[in-house]
Order: sequence, then C-alpha cells, then structure tokens
Amino acid sequence: MKKIFFSIWGLLLGTILAYGQANISPAPAQSKPIVITNATIHVGNGQVINNGYIAFDKGKITAIGEGAAPNTGGVEVIDATGKQLYPGFICPITTLGLVEIEEGARGTVDDYEIGALNPNVRSIIAYNTDSKVIPTVRSNGILLAQPTPSGDLISGQSSVVQLDAWNWEDAAYKTDIGIHMDWPVIRPPSRRRPPAGGTPEESPAERTLKALDAIYSLFAEAKAYSEAKPAVINLRFEAMKGLFDGSKKLFVNANGAKEIIQAVTFAKKMGISEVIVGGAESYLVTSLLKDNNVPVILRETQTLPDKEDDDVYLPYKLPKILQDAGVTYGLTGIGFWRQRNLPFEAGQACGFGLTKEQAISMITMNNAKILGIDKTTGTLEVGKDANLFISKGDALDMITLDVETAFIQGRNINLDNLHKQLYRKFSAKYGLKAE
Repeated sequence: MKKIFFSIWGLLLGTILAYGQANISPAPAQSKPIVITNATIHVGNGQVINNGYIAFDKGKITAIGEGAAPNTGGVEVIDATGKQLYPGFICPITTLGLVEIEEGARGTVDDYEIGALNPNVRSIIAYNTDSKVIPTVRSNGILLAQPTPSGDLISGQSSVVQLDAWNWEDAAYKTDIGIHMDWPVIRPPSRRRPPAGGTPEESPAERTLKALDAIYSLFAEAKAYSEAKPAVINLRFEAMKGLFDGSKKLFVNANGAKEIIQAVTFAKKMGISEVIVGGAESYLVTSLLKDNNVPVILRETQTLPDKEDDDVYLPYKLPKILQDAGVTYGLTGIGFWRQRNLPFEAGQACGFGLTKEQAISMITMNNAKILGIDKTTGTLEVGKDANLFISKGDALDMITLDVETAFIQGRNINLDNLHKQLYRKFSAKYGLKAE
C-alpha cells in the first residue's frame, strides 16, 4: 500500500510540476521614460489627484500632478482615462516564496528551522523567486512583500523583496530588517492525566516562565555582546546587534492585551524598536502603543474575533479604532497564496468607518513606514521608486479590481500567471471567451 501511495503521489507531483514550468520571465530594466496620463491617482498618503499624470524614468518617479502632462516628446505615453492608479501594495509578515505546497510536500516548505532560538536564520536566502504563487499575488497589485520565518520563540530574520526577480539577490529590496519572536502565552492546563507511574506534566505557567527566562537571558547576553568587542564571533548575537543600534526592529507576535503589555515593557527595557504583529486586543491598550510609538501589523479583517463575547465585527473595526487612537498600523493576511486578498481585506474595513484612502494607506504608506522602506516606496512622490499599477476599477473591491499594467522600479512586469493560463486553456477547449 505504501508503494502504491507514493507512486500516486509521485504522479500527482509530476503533474503539478508539469503545469508549473517556467514561462514568465522577469521584466528588463526600464529603457525609456514613461508618462501615464488622465488617471485618477491615489497617492497613498490620503491624497487623490483627479485627471492626473505621473512620469518616471530609470525606475524613479520624475513628475506627478494634475492636468496636462509635461512635454511628452520621446517618451512612452500610456492613456489611463477612466482608470485608477495606485502605489504598489506591500504585504508584510508572509511565507510567500518560502512555501509552495502546504500539505504533503515538505520539500516545498522552507519557512522554519529546528530549535527555539534562531535569531541568526535569514529567510531571504530561502526565498524562491520561481514560486508559481508569486505571479497570482502580484496580479492583484501586491508588488512588495516581507517573507518571514516562523517557528518557536525566535524564528529568525526577515527581508523585504520586490516580486519580479531572477533570484533572491535580485529580489532583495531591503535585507535583514528585523527579527521575529512569538511572545509566550499561558495556555489552559491540559486535561490529560500523566501515565501510570509517570510524573505530572509541566504546567502552562511553568512553561511560560521558562520561555520568558530564556528570552530575557538571550537578550541580556546579546546586548552585552553588542557593547563589547568579543574575541570570538557568536552568530546569534551578531544577528541581534542591529536591534540595539536601531538598524533592525523586533517583530513580536502577540494578540492578547496582557501579552502586548509585556512585550512593549520588554522592548522598552531593552531599548529596542518593536512592532506588534496580530494585535487582536490592541484596541484595549492603544494609549500604551501610542505613547511608546509601537506600530501594529493586523493579521486580517475577514475573520472572527478571538473571544466568544467579543463584537463579531471587531476585526473589521480594528483599523478604524487604531486610526482614531493615533496608533500606526498596517495589515497583512494569513499564509502565502491568500495574500492576493490583501486589498480586499483592507477594503472590508471601509464598511466599518475607515475611509477608502485610509485603507489604501494601510497597505501602502503605513506598511512601508513599519518596514522602514518609506523613503523609497509606499507613496507616489518624486524621487521614489516607480512601484505602481493601473486598475480598470476600484482596487479594494474584488468585483472591480482588474490590474491592467504594473511597474516595479519602472519595469513593466508580466501579469500572467498559472491560473490565467489554465483559464485560457480550458476556455479554448469548451469554446468560452477568454479575457
């Protein structure tokens, strides 16, 4: 039976790989100036330019404004009349490019390492630019992402990548920007009885205290290491140096108010910059977050609250609550392929108080600020990278979003993907009209 099972699995995997042959190449560098005219431009900072133009050359934005474009002699002109133009959406905290097939194919899962304390692990070198998932994500306007390791207490370092590259070196937009940690949570005690003659299992409180001791001990040693000139190099502590000189941030997965308070107190004590990831109960501690300048990356809006007694619409309302409280906030999704729903997750918050431009800022300017790349991207401004796309309709609406053209650093990227190819293939077979 095992031989039959593995034979069938081999055939299925072979079929998957056959359908996934490389046929979408990264775009070449921008060869001449481009001007997009007559567009409704969403700048990303809340501003909207009606009947606007944007010009870019050698990958950088050179002009943006309302009305007639500057002299268009010798440039490529794209008429975007009746269309919407946006900054490229940015997806933080994702396993995109690190995971290809979730279940049953461990060889395609490369988002974690064995061990509880791995600050030296770098997710960027495992990032797979040939992933068939990436084109499906950027087809919805997501042009940059933060492939993030997962694991035990401290899972490693993340980098920001642009989603059209030959290899991870090409993809790297800003490397090793932060270290990721799961804040220990006290779980309900287990109801299982110890085996006859065995010893009672460790209580949840004991496990949590042991994990906290390990974290405090590691950071205390790393801080001392960063202030000294050690004769022997320690890879873990070398990776953590950036936390103490301000060049890296600590991304902490914490949902409960108690855990968020503990994490913020810890970061303040250690003198490091911190980002809360998840933040399901961040609405209970907004003053603490604002006073300590701690941003929050919300996991998603299209979900149920963590607790039965919570408002069922709480996840949709969280962005507006943080907006009103003056807390910097961004948004991600869950996993990797679902990241293509990022604009719709943002748009969902518009029905619960957030304005459309605030929702756009949440996944452009805000995410860029949190990731430390706002000087080069996140908004459409002169001097920044030309990371942008044109949609025939509202990019936050799953019915009207239709990304027609997209540019990463001025390069006109291929928006085809395996899903579109299969649609065209079977449309032709059954005589349907393929768009």
